Amino acid sequence: QVQLVESGGGLVQAGGSLRLSCAASGRTFSINSINTMGWFRQAPGKEREFVARIQWIGGTTYYADSVKGRFTISGNQNTLYLQMNSLRPEDTAVYYCAASGLARVRNIQNDYNYWGQGTQVTVSL
Repeated sequence: QVQLVESGGGLVQAGGSLRLSCAASGRTFSINSINTMGWFRQAPGKEREFVARIQWIGGTTYYADSVKGRFTISGNQNTLYLQMNSLRPEDTAVYYCAASGLARVRNIQNDYNYWGQGTQVTVSL
């Protein structure tokens, strides 16, 4: 089992920045089984959507078109980050950290085994 705990959310004005963190814990074997970690978000009244992911082998990153050029995912198997710059009101959502041990991971929720409880990000005008 892997536990994920997000932090770093808050209230920021449009154009500002926030950095989210996700701490992963569990047995070493479980942590080492994680191949991909990512961020999803869910705005009020909307479905949870993919934001970004990183594959630990090779370090390849993927982003949703809506955040490309503004958000950066980074970290290691113990701590995942999401640097969010040039924030917009439409970025307001609960942000979730997720981890997957699958060999091939897509940008969909079902490919992720573990989830954090979420952290609220609110962007005001």
